[in-house]
Amino acid sequence: MDYRIENCAGSAESARRAQAGGAYRVELCAGLPEGGTTPSYGEIVATRRAIDIKLNVIIRPRAGDFLYTPLEVESMLEDIKMARQLGVDGIVVGCLTPEGEVDKSLLARFVEAAGGLPVTFHRAIDVCRNPFTALEDIIEAGCARVLTSGGKATALEGAEVIAQLVKQAGERIIIMPGSGVTPENIAELAQRTGAKEFHFTGRVPEPSPMRYRHEGVSMGGTVTIDEYAYLFTDPNKISGALEALSSIETIA
Repeated sequence: MDYRIENCAGSAESARRAQAGGAYRVELCAGLPEGGTTPSYGEIVATRRAIDIKLNVIIRPRAGDFLYTPLEVESMLEDIKMARQLGVDGIVVGCLTPEGEVDKSLLARFVEAAGGLPVTFHRAIDVCRNPFTALEDIIEAGCARVLTSGGKATALEGAEVIAQLVKQAGERIIIMPGSGVTPENIAELAQRTGAKEFHFTGRVPEPSPMRYRHEGVSMGGTVTIDEYAYLFTDPNKISGALEALSSIETIA
């Protein structure tokens, strides 16, 4: 079976390492601690130059829910236009109504703005009212893929729902599990869901080369992170996940 890994990369450097590990595709995001937001123009350019594999870009103007104001929609449409001009291979979006249903009219605008590029509907589906109804709306809009944890905190916890979505989707759309996916659990997830594409960061911390350190000051204010550690994709986690998936074929 042809399994594929999409790496959720927070930088051009992570994307480069993901490619080295054997990833099929990168989803480029800023703000990974917030669940991923639209990366900058410069980051998209640098990433496109750094990798030859497929590059998708998330279009999400902020953290939080997926109900957008008119000005946010305007910025998202402009970002889709920018991403297309920079040579990305796909767009990642999601949008809901106040009632927790897929905003079908807005999604149609996003798909149209993508100009034929494949569109992934992201984990907004995990906080919608009914994922099975949402899936039909997403298919109707012309999306190519759905990223989901099955409405749970992790894909492993949501494996039963993901398996139902895979069955419902058939050959009409790709269901891609994400959230909490690791080389250690990816084979189990594949067997329990029937999915063929998987999404994860595979990040590990690296110490900053800074010699002078002014400790105790957080650039995020109330958000506490290690200001002197970098988080980059580990290519060994990508290759390890692919190896785990290949073992399923060997056993079968």
